[in-house]
Amino acid sequence: MKVLKFGAVWCVECLVMRPLWEEIEKENSRLETEYFDVDENQEMVKKYEIKTVPTFIFLDKNGEELLRLKGAQNKKDLEKAVEENMSR
Repeated sequence: MKVLKFGAVWCVECLVMRPLWEEIEKENSRLETEYFDVDENQEMVKKYEIKTVPTFIFLDKNGEELLRLKGAQNKKDLEKAVEENMSR
């Protein structure tokens, strides 16, 4: 599973989410993530139709979207989403 993380340097919620994701990534060595700044990656923003930041897109092994979370999330909910989708 892979998580695409979309954010921006001017986004306060994105800054809040960064350390939470760092903790989750350390706890889940199999989890692959990739960050995209919406101001610098317009091609990806268009491809995934990003309207708000932060946005987190969970992809399966084939690159198909499993789940999309928008806005700030708490660590417990993110951990649950990772756990439920890890084997997909």
